[in-house]
Amino acid sequence: MNTDPITGTFSGNRGLQIEEPLIFEQDRPGRTGVDLPEPPDVQDRLGGLKRQGPIGLPGLSEPQVVRHFTRLSQKNYAIDMGLYPLGSCTMKHNPRLNEKLARLPGLADLHPLQPMSTVQGALELIDALAHWLKTLTGMPAVAMSPAAGAHGELCGVMAIRAALEDRGESRKRILVPESAHGTNPATAAACGYTVDPIPANERGRVDLAVFKEKLGDDVAGIMLTNPNTCGLFENDVLEIAEAIHAVGGYFYADGANFNAIVGRVRPGDLGVDCMHINLHKTFSTPHGGGGPGSGPVVLSEALAPYAPLPYVVHGPDGFRLVERDDDPAATGKAFGRLKGFHGQMGMFIRALAYMMSHGADGLRQASSDAVLNANYLLASLKDDLSPAFEGPCMHEVLFDDDFLKDTGVSTLDFAKAMIDEGFHPMTMYFPLVVHGALLMEPTETESKESLDGFIEVLKGLARRAKAKDTAFFHGAPRLTPRRRLDETTAARKPVLRWRPPESQEQAAE
Repeated sequence: MNTDPITGTFSGNRGLQIEEPLIFEQDRPGRTGVDLPEPPDVQDRLGGLKRQGPIGLPGLSEPQVVRHFTRLSQKNYAIDMGLYPLGSCTMKHNPRLNEKLARLPGLADLHPLQPMSTVQGALELIDALAHWLKTLTGMPAVAMSPAAGAHGELCGVMAIRAALEDRGESRKRILVPESAHGTNPATAAACGYTVDPIPANERGRVDLAVFKEKLGDDVAGIMLTNPNTCGLFENDVLEIAEAIHAVGGYFYADGANFNAIVGRVRPGDLGVDCMHINLHKTFSTPHGGGGPGSGPVVLSEALAPYAPLPYVVHGPDGFRLVERDDDPAATGKAFGRLKGFHGQMGMFIRALAYMMSHGADGLRQASSDAVLNANYLLASLKDDLSPAFEGPCMHEVLFDDDFLKDTGVSTLDFAKAMIDEGFHPMTMYFPLVVHGALLMEPTETESKESLDGFIEVLKGLARRAKAKDTAFFHGAPRLTPRRRLDETTAARKPVLRWRPPESQEQAAE
């Protein structure tokens, strides 16, 4: 028996970190973890659609299945294990109180088709959350049904389009900063608008002069993230709002970074007409891994009449949903509905639990701590890494790759080396307006001790890169179950179906 060339062990395992083959590689025909009775003979109604061959699922015993997925779960990095510095994602601790409340039988067992009289508590909860969102943003109305941030963007831009059409106008352009989240231009295009980009100035903010040059009576609005994706507050925001309104357009704010200003700035006071709020970022509900999101959209007085259906109203007989334009309680000119039923109930419960347990003062403290932590990283690392812009940041700090110049080490190399040190990499190469970007968001839930450990590792790696130890970085990560993958080839030529190797040589590869 030969030893593994990488681990040096006979098994390929590294201590209790078990080498895990694909589930299909464990397949043994005829093996199963459950016995099912033979199905009775029935009339075949599938015709040519009847399956001709085996379904292709692997044959495994019950212990094999349990061990396989348990071992895979042990290879996952998670917020419960350590710092998750992904910028623009707000990967922060989710209080277990939120989860406990979302699992209360009276809430977890709700069915969307129950009679209205039996879900009064759920409707009151949605109404209470809506009140918090309107209060925190200073906006008079909110659409609760959007299912995620990008869905909220769609809601906002469709409301803008409905308002313009109601005025008898058919405008063609939406202005989008080059540093915007990718969903912004995608949403504008999906709604039929031409995307007109606005560059950033040397301070990382919207170039105000270029913005004003692009204004005209064919501009439907601007989609602006504030704080922006460079982690900076757009301090010309009042002038931007005034200018877009002067030409009859609307101000859409991407609220993905609302976490930085909750309790300190009300977007409604900045002239915002609509803004989506990522409940799964700002208000701590589980984020990432394909989990559910929620993207309520707050609306100004000008856009409130065009909010989508359904929405909650409170009358003499309790709470109910307005689901049709011809409903006597309907108050506007809704552009339609965005999804079945009324939003993500589980996310609503978690977000309201987070808000009520913190209180208004606690939410303000959380956003303040997020900004403090990011600026602590900036102050601690500015001499070893290279900040992309001068001055303090908001809730995330952005570095460029100038500190790696002439070292032979790239941003990707640097990030891969972080994995061997036990840290998930930061966001890399975004925003695109900064070359070789390293975007870090520590969030408010990290302690000083946690940040200090992260800082010391980054300082050490920066010193090693400047010493031009390229062999170390190009070989990273070394201590993971899998070495570095060819990510470019994997993206361009994905293998979407596993096939057994035809030879021992292929199996070795």
